[in-house]
Amino acid sequence: MTMIDSPSLGAPSTGSARPGGRRARAGRAVTYTLVTALALAIAVPVAWVLTASLKAKSEFFGSPWTLPEALRWENYVDAFTDAHLGSYFLTSVLVTVLGLVFVLAVSVPAAYVIARYDFPGKGAVETALLAGLFVNVNYIVVPIFLMLVDWDKALVDAFPDGFFLDNPTVLSLVYAATSIPFTIYLLTAYFRSIPVEYEDAAALDGASRFRIMTTIMLPMARPAVTTVILFNFLAYWNDFIISLTLLPGEGKTVQVGLLNLFTAQKAAADYGRLYAGMVIVIVPVLLVYALIQKRLIEGMASGGVKG
Repeated sequence: MTMIDSPSLGAPSTGSARPGGRRARAGRAVTYTLVTALALAIAVPVAWVLTASLKAKSEFFGSPWTLPEALRWENYVDAFTDAHLGSYFLTSVLVTVLGLVFVLAVSVPAAYVIARYDFPGKGAVETALLAGLFVNVNYIVVPIFLMLVDWDKALVDAFPDGFFLDNPTVLSLVYAATSIPFTIYLLTAYFRSIPVEYEDAAALDGASRFRIMTTIMLPMARPAVTTVILFNFLAYWNDFIISLTLLPGEGKTVQVGLLNLFTAQKAAADYGRLYAGMVIVIVPVLLVYALIQKRLIEGMASGGVKG
């Protein structure tokens, strides 16, 4: 009898595997190409600004892609001292840090209460917070300014020079107030995703609600907290319109100070100092983003709940 060998059931067909493999390789190639193009689109302008910040004034009249003949670090010194970017930088740091402290101090307890407790008017509060997500703060900066002007007029006897306007602390409060809806919305959603069994176990051990929130829920919500810190930091640091309106005096933020430097350099044409000011503005954002992104990924990897 003739034996006919049947093909192995476990061996994949070579002809059917090749098209899928080719499509996968083509998809990876397209992905790598797009990611590389996006990275270059971000890295090349940053590198160009960094290079231009080290050039002398005369070098800007040649090719813009040439490397500096000598590293002129004095451009940064001039930007910090002569252009007052040093004081503007400190004002931005103060306003940003205070804004983050204020928004987290209000949003974390509020989000925890909304996520875990039932109280009269809870639906209305959530609806109001959700509606606040669609309010662009740039559209209400003029009413905020007029409100602060009226408050200063009411307190003119106690504060002749004014209190609410040209006050970095008040500016940080405005930043925090305008970012509360987004912060509470994101933290509430994350708190609700955490199983309640963790809180029940802590309550059986005698932990108070405040201790449960601070020592159990808050560490478990680290990915969400890191996310809101990142987004709010970028919003506060890069803000221009609100700080320009509410800080009309000398205590400006670095974004407004950079505009003043740009306006002044139109006549002097000292572009090296101008680009040095841009680097001073960019570097803190890049550093904070890199640090927060690393912690965010670590928190998301370790923050899962095992069943």
